Amino acid sequence: MKTLVKTFSICLFVFMTSCKESESESKASLDSNESVIEANDIQKVEPPHWWIGFKNQKLQMLVKHPDIGSATPYISNSEVSLLEFHKADSPNYLFLDLEISKAAKAGKFNIVFRQDDGSELTQTYELKERQKPSEDYLGFDSSDAILLITPDRFANANSKNDEVEGLLQQGIDRKDGYARHGGDLEGITEHLEYIDELGYTAIWPTPVLINDMPKGSYHGYGMTDYYRVDPRFGTLDEYVKLAKDLKTRDMKLIMDQVANHCGLEHWWMKDLPFKDWVNFQENYEKNINNWDNKTTITSNHRRTTNQDPYASKKDNQGLTDGWFVSTMPDLNQRNPFMANYIIQNSIWWVETLELGGIRQDTYPYPDKEFMSNWASAIMNEYPNFSIVGEEWSYNPLLIAYWQDGHENADGYESNLKSTMDFAMQKNIVDALNEAESWDKGLVKIYEGLANDFAYASPKDIMVMPDNHDMSRIYTQLKGDVTNTKMALSYLLMMPRIPQLYYGTEILMDDFDNPGDHGLIRTDFPGGWQGDTVNAFTGAGLTAEQKDMQSFLKKVLNYRKTSEAIHDGDTKHFAPQDGIYVLARIKDNETVVHIINKNEEPIEIDLTHYEEIGIAGKTLQNVITGETMVWGNSITLDTKGSTILTTKL
Repeated sequence: MKTLVKTFSICLFVFMTSCKESESESKASLDSNESVIEANDIQKVEPPHWWIGFKNQKLQMLVKHPDIGSATPYISNSEVSLLEFHKADSPNYLFLDLEISKAAKAGKFNIVFRQDDGSELTQTYELKERQKPSEDYLGFDSSDAILLITPDRFANANSKNDEVEGLLQQGIDRKDGYARHGGDLEGITEHLEYIDELGYTAIWPTPVLINDMPKGSYHGYGMTDYYRVDPRFGTLDEYVKLAKDLKTRDMKLIMDQVANHCGLEHWWMKDLPFKDWVNFQENYEKNINNWDNKTTITSNHRRTTNQDPYASKKDNQGLTDGWFVSTMPDLNQRNPFMANYIIQNSIWWVETLELGGIRQDTYPYPDKEFMSNWASAIMNEYPNFSIVGEEWSYNPLLIAYWQDGHENADGYESNLKSTMDFAMQKNIVDALNEAESWDKGLVKIYEGLANDFAYASPKDIMVMPDNHDMSRIYTQLKGDVTNTKMALSYLLMMPRIPQLYYGTEILMDDFDNPGDHGLIRTDFPGGWQGDTVNAFTGAGLTAEQKDMQSFLKKVLNYRKTSEAIHDGDTKHFAPQDGIYVLARIKDNETVVHIINKNEEPIEIDLTHYEEIGIAGKTLQNVITGETMVWGNSITLDTKGSTILTTKL
């Protein structure tokens, strides 16, 4: 087959000596309406493909190939314009600025890279049809209950991918909390029925992109290629299958992304495009042969410098530019090419997996102006989408600062829909661990929820009893099953988006070494062939574990269809006599949650709560199924949670 090539125009380019040389107004093209002869002469092009029909018609392409910086690119598609191309500091990169016309059709076209000696390299690039319009990408919200999963520790469905030849870390060792254990994407997919029946509506797996690191690669936060699934977790097709199988159950997939840092073994660390691609790059290159914790300039972790009106520039730079750890290079989002790269990568994954949300790691650490632009770019394209940013702070003012719509004194606009409520997480633990007094115990929850006046949208904030980085809630509550139930049921009733960690339903703990990450992320029993205990089937579970499974299943499944919990008004009453009452109200549905810390029976005067507006109404206990009429009083015989609903 022959391709007829017509040269419409060849622009003359003047190459500058700048380290970020730009070839502006380049519209050279080798245009063809004939079929494309495919070629893949270039080592790496990212994004690996793109789509037509975006609101933003611009695309910046990273091209990596030996000495590609001295080539002149030409595009063979009249509906794709090459606006500019940019040289990098390394001779092995080019960055192409493309504009895809609104009339562009899905298909493939060639990019020709011509050297001064007349030699050419050709790369075929594909533009795909989008699966659905931007407005149909619906993000997680307060109607969801999210299950956080560490994939390596959940279920191993395919033992053949436990070890992959050529990767730096080999083998699995389930006795070592910091080694790989073999869990994979297929293991999650195989157990979606279990997750669905528990009552969850979304899952958030920790990152599954490749971490080709010599050790500690299981957790996923040291990515070495932002476009490649770790083969020990599975394939891109298996990742897509997980997303599709979730959708058939009307469930969402939330992707854990990291804009702050990559892994030290990321492919570009062997040949960095620019002198400022990562922060403190000069220090890294100077000490590359003796790189360790001593030579690394690490972050000072002073996250308040983002808001502090008195913060020194030095302290703020220490936060944003310092490396998280020596094995995680800190990305410089102030470099415009890096900024575009991260934004486009996020959009690529939203489209590829038809995501229901993004969780962004270490949110306060990157350049905050970039994070605003990043969130804006995604939300402008997907107006009904959701992003949650990790701000691990117990200060509600800091949590509020990062949420979209909050009027910040410095004028900062985050464009971030959801933040994380670590403040309330701590309040819940303190409230249940402490003995009741004027300023201790349940008043911590009461006053903590009162802080909602500071938030632009409390119901869009994510709350959790624990996560993959902190002790299990059962451990934090000192092994008290009743307190654990009260913590979980209250959290699931609040005007929030709840997130729970896998294994909470069977009282997984880290008592042997509290706070140890390897122990916190223990294997889920039944996820491996030969496990003597199987939480998926119930085999081998204790009576307490089965009871907690049943309790959470009832609460989660009630919550799944409760408009009052999803979007209702909230009213609560100051704790007294070890009793704290919270109500959620919408239309004809009222849900009342009672926390009782009394060890002995206690009679509650229900007329104290008359403004809830349910006097004389029949309510059903969500857990036991028993009914009662809301009269003048109720006697609670035992310590614990009582959840009552008017929805019979």
